[in-house]
Amino acid sequence: MKVAIITDQHFGARKNSKLFHDYFLKFYNEIFFPTLEKEGITTVVDMGDTFDNRTGINFGALTWAKDNYYDRLERMGVFVHTVVGNHTAFYKNSNKVNAVDLLLREYKNVRTYASPEEIKLGNLGVLLIPWINEENEEETFKLIEDTSCTVAMGHLELSGFKAHRGCVMENGMDSNRFEKFSMVFSGHYHTRSSSSKIAYLGNPYEMFWNDVNDTRGFHIFDTETKELEAVNNPFRLFYNIYYEDTNHQTFDFREYENKIIKVIVRKNTDGKKFEMFLDKLYQVGVAELKIIENFDYNNGWVTSEEFEALESEDTLSILNRYIQEAETNLDKELIQNIVNQTYQEACEMV
Repeated sequence: MKVAIITDQHFGARKNSKLFHDYFLKFYNEIFFPTLEKEGITTVVDMGDTFDNRTGINFGALTWAKDNYYDRLERMGVFVHTVVGNHTAFYKNSNKVNAVDLLLREYKNVRTYASPEEIKLGNLGVLLIPWINEENEEETFKLIEDTSCTVAMGHLELSGFKAHRGCVMENGMDSNRFEKFSMVFSGHYHTRSSSSKIAYLGNPYEMFWNDVNDTRGFHIFDTETKELEAVNNPFRLFYNIYYEDTNHQTFDFREYENKIIKVIVRKNTDGKKFEMFLDKLYQVGVAELKIIENFDYNNGWVTSEEFEALESEDTLSILNRYIQEAETNLDKELIQNIVNQTYQEACEMV
């Protein structure tokens, strides 16, 4: 039996941005649903953070999710196993009040898991593990010890894995607790990474600048052979353009329509030609344009003469790398976690 595994879809992201939802929909219409139909897949495992805002729902986002995702799955006869993630649990110390249960009760083909539970996917026993918090921690750990399931899927915060490119999480749960399983798949971190038996499968699409050029998509899991196949999302939203006195007359601007662009200037000896290049970008209809002409850290809080920001790096990668390289007795992991959380919250307010 083949099942689809998808995670961290974040419906309603970026304040229910139409730009982002149009980008999401292209993935679902041209990659996700056609693959389900081609492979004859009738079961989806959603490993958490289906909706973006844990404290409320934008009615437009809910309508979008139902019209473009859940209604279509229902018509196709696809059953969805959905675990509660940290973005869909209303309280930080409990999963009982959660968005997926409250918003999707009308769908008979959707089942929500706020507590850990053993299920059968074909002939394979799988332990589903929602977001672990103060209320369900004891129950979850006991079931992990007692279960006969060889595969676990959930929404876990484990140490030693990439939260996003360039940032490895040093806090979180010890992965040794899951040593008994032959395979563990998890959502929560948006970039793909794996170690030994544990794999973070990553979210389906780009959502922030630190996602640029980072492969996204979903996965197909064969419960008989235990083979995991990645189905990549070829569509991008964020682009870096490196300007080096680039000729606007020969440059192909067409792929940048409705995209978020960062122009990184490596060489600019003719300001008029540069303005014409930017005008062409605006004419093609870019959604957002940022220009980076140089990095100057010596006038700010960064004073190390040895630290150099790479022009290909996004803001968060630069900050994380500086923290790691800084000579200080402060807790770097704590500082990095604070910076990452603050940056993420700032992005979500845009």
